Amino acid sequence: MLLGRVIGTLVACEIYQGLEGVPMLVVQPLTKSCEPKGETIICADSTSMAGPGELVYFEGGREAAMALRETFVPVDHAIVGIVDDVNLAGETLEN
Repeated sequence: MLLGRVIGTLVACEIYQGLEGVPMLVVQPLTKSCEPKGETIICADSTSMAGPGELVYFEGGREAAMALRETFVPVDHAIVGIVDDVNLAGETLEN
């Protein structure tokens, strides 16, 4: 699983069959110490609860599609949970 921060939402003009009602969010991948890492990505939100500013964990590849209600849909990344806090070597990082 990978760590990221939701920085926005995506509104699609056309929705692939099986992805109706699944929120699409813009996510900035993060390192373990919550520093930005790489380019932003679009994630399907399997929790339907994440929003801008939240710390999330996500999956990529085939596992991403398996996290959704419809498992044979074309997604590269999916949010699978919302992070309460990060504890790295005994130090809790700001959420």
